Amino acid sequence: MADTERIQEVNISKEMKSSFLDYAMSVIVSRALPDVRDGLKPVHRRILYTLYELGMTPDKPYKKSSRLVGNVCANYHPHGDVAVYEAMVRMAQDFSYRYPLVDGHGNFGSVDGDPPAAMRYTEARMAPINLELLRDIQKDTIDYIPNYDEQQEEPVVLPSRFPNLLVNGASGIAVGMATNIPPHNLREVIDGILLMLDNPDVTIEELMKIVKGPDFPTGGIILGVEGIRKAYRTGRGSIHIRAKTRIEEASNGKMRIVVEELPYQVNKSKLVEKIAHLVRDKKVDGITDLRDESDRRGMRVVIELRRDVNPRIVLNNLYKHTNMQTSFGMNMLALVNDQPRILNLQQAIYYYIEHQMEVIRRRTQFDLNKAEERVHILEGLRIALDYIDEVISLIRASKTAQEARTGLMERFNLSERQAQAILDMRLHRLTGLEREKIEAEYDELQKLIAKLRDILADEAKIRGILREEIMEIREKYGDDRRTMIKIEADSIEAEDLIPDEEVSIMLTQRGYIKRMPLSTYRAQKRGGKGITGMGTREDDLVQHMFVTNSHSRLLIFSNKGKVYRLKAYEVPELGRTAKGTPIINLIQIDQDERIEAVIPVKEFRPDQYLFFATADGVVKKTALSEFENIRRNGLFAINLRDGDDLVGVRLTDGNQEVIMGTQHGMSIRFHEMDVREMGRSATGVKGITLGDGDRVIDMDIVVPGNHVMIVTKNGYGKRTPIEEYRVQSRGGKGIKTLSLTEKKGEVVAHKVVSEQEDLMLVTQAGVVIRLNVADISVMGRYAQGVRLIRVDDDEVSTVAIVHIDDEETETEKKI
Repeated sequence: MADTERIQEVNISKEMKSSFLDYAMSVIVSRALPDVRDGLKPVHRRILYTLYELGMTPDKPYKKSSRLVGNVCANYHPHGDVAVYEAMVRMAQDFSYRYPLVDGHGNFGSVDGDPPAAMRYTEARMAPINLELLRDIQKDTIDYIPNYDEQQEEPVVLPSRFPNLLVNGASGIAVGMATNIPPHNLREVIDGILLMLDNPDVTIEELMKIVKGPDFPTGGIILGVEGIRKAYRTGRGSIHIRAKTRIEEASNGKMRIVVEELPYQVNKSKLVEKIAHLVRDKKVDGITDLRDESDRRGMRVVIELRRDVNPRIVLNNLYKHTNMQTSFGMNMLALVNDQPRILNLQQAIYYYIEHQMEVIRRRTQFDLNKAEERVHILEGLRIALDYIDEVISLIRASKTAQEARTGLMERFNLSERQAQAILDMRLHRLTGLEREKIEAEYDELQKLIAKLRDILADEAKIRGILREEIMEIREKYGDDRRTMIKIEADSIEAEDLIPDEEVSIMLTQRGYIKRMPLSTYRAQKRGGKGITGMGTREDDLVQHMFVTNSHSRLLIFSNKGKVYRLKAYEVPELGRTAKGTPIINLIQIDQDERIEAVIPVKEFRPDQYLFFATADGVVKKTALSEFENIRRNGLFAINLRDGDDLVGVRLTDGNQEVIMGTQHGMSIRFHEMDVREMGRSATGVKGITLGDGDRVIDMDIVVPGNHVMIVTKNGYGKRTPIEEYRVQSRGGKGIKTLSLTEKKGEVVAHKVVSEQEDLMLVTQAGVVIRLNVADISVMGRYAQGVRLIRVDDDEVSTVAIVHIDDEETETEKKI
């Protein structure tokens, strides 16, 4: 019957809610989140307090870590010893804490992810700066609460004479919330505190001029300040951190990348392993060797490169594919009066100052109480010395100490403590010198009491004391910033150092690309053999050449109808015989894609359009503005039908005439007004009706007075006045521009040219010849053309037009 009466019926839903809420609050308050005042979680605070209790100060010998961990678990933290040891180890790691709080002796792990030795092998003691967290703890500066078994007391918070929450940061996952506060530079944070002490109404913007951003123990480079500003204003933000590297030339003339600092919490050995896997999987090309040369003097990871690669491009790919660039999500969550709160920079500093003001008040009150108690004793001793004979007589006449104490209290109106102090007084205090000491001590204490009371009555003086003491800490423990902050987040290249010049960009069928100044090629007479413009592998061939300015923004269109963006100078500049860099290192192009057109763009004007042509004769016109924002992995510029390929893209003003040519020598000229404007995802309309087996090879813009240049794969070509190609309606079969013969071969180029341009022919073997257009004979549509280049067993692969100005022409005439 008794057991039945003890059974209570409860609603399981309410019980679960209540129990889970209790659990959640326990995790939030007592385990996972730091206190805004000392920046410590309970486990860290208990470790540091145990260090203090065991007397493991910096001036004492090291003691076994197992002893420290055992005392923490036994007295304050009834959890696993492994968790306590891991927390202690992290406080001793100079790559985890900006200012380590534990001085470890032995193997405490490494930046390579090596685990620490077992606690029975390592030793520890306080780090010097830890004394500042505990300073004045014995002066009633903080509150205490019973420990888990109520046999002892533990501190609620530490005095924390330096701003540990911001200086060392914190991370933790509670229930439904998490904190991730990065470490900061001690000097900067203290300077921010000093600014708020001078001006309590200081704004976050003013504080950010002093506290510039996180300062990680491993250094690195923070990219941009927007994430920092957002986090300091709202308590939440994301910052990007990049490894600190430099590019140097080795003794053998090759270039290499040296990694000197890594982003916070990046494992060096795993990073090296990741780079090796990227090289093995051919996701990053150009790396020939990888070594970790780190030692006690510092970090040094050496990445050797091939001669023909651009080191900055390789570096950018490493930033993209590895943890050499990471993001840190700042979430400044801490406990304020036992409640979790998201704090901005101003609030974090404000609550710390309030805590320090309270510490100074309580310490001052403690010192005042001690001084007043001592004065009270000295007043009794002074009375005893004034009536020493009577006091001695009274004591000698008393039978017991209790009788003597009561007699002194009644005779001289003393307190029990004063009377006891007289009884405890030694005879040597009766000398004149000792009396003078008592009087001097009494006078000094009176001055001290007046000073302490004055401090407690004036908040400005408390702020002054805080200023003096925190400046002492700044001078004693402050150091220079380790993490560099770059104002601009995307400042990968120093564009001003790139020469502004006309360049040619060559691309092979296997996807190797390079950049060269146009001055590399001099104009030759028609029929010459040319010079080698690009070294290729036996199974590779030059497929495309584009001519543009080194500072142009390139819209790169592939045969699949996708568009990518790139700056021309981002393509590595290499010598004539170099085979180039894999384009996959520059843009995120698929393995089976090839480049068909490059449009250099200075600005995206609303009155400009892109005109597209496909191999199946489909055309489309789209506003240029639709291509202003292109992702790094590209966008679809045209919706292609199955089996179709993009063959040409041109920039127009909407009022141009277009001419298209096919492999079988057909051509059509029509006005682009015949093609309505379409969106980026549209397929287009028919531009030319093709014969069996025929394909469109080229599309160009008509310029009155210019000529149409036809080039065949066997090296023959001709120049025909544009007027011989009449304007037709879009979608027709067109007119014949060249009769195919076995000797000439199929048409490989159909371009509009002027006499102020040069023609560059590239063969499949990589031979390049540059011809002045004016040197090529003008012939009618029905003419067969003349030899432009001797190909022998080779054949023409690509034809490009080079725009030359008068100055360049004069220079080349001198060559």
